[in-house]
Amino acid sequence: MAEGHTITIEQGTDHVRVVHGGQVVAESERPLLLRETGLPVRYYLPPEDVRLDLLTASGTHSYCPFKGTASYWSLPDAADLVWGYPDPKPDVAEIKDHLCFYEVEVV
Repeated sequence: MAEGHTITIEQGTDHVRVVHGGQVVAESERPLLLRETGLPVRYYLPPEDVRLDLLTASGTHSYCPFKGTASYWSLPDAADLVWGYPDPKPDVAEIKDHLCFYEVEVV
């Protein structure tokens, strides 16, 4: 990690729900909470708790020097709404194949 940059991942027990356009896209009681210096807490959800049937893989990728290369998925009316790290760097291996959304409800 860069000087002063930290990432911590912990198993959460919050009830997290993602609703888009009135439809529940994901709901989980076992999110991984990823805390990264300078960024809001992100909830990474196991794929079993996400409506994968609603998502379409997008051609978008981004690179994070700390987490690796992210892949993105879209809903019909929301491009690149979801991302994940199919092959994350070893320091964040726990998030492999988990999915993250820009906005979640913690209920």
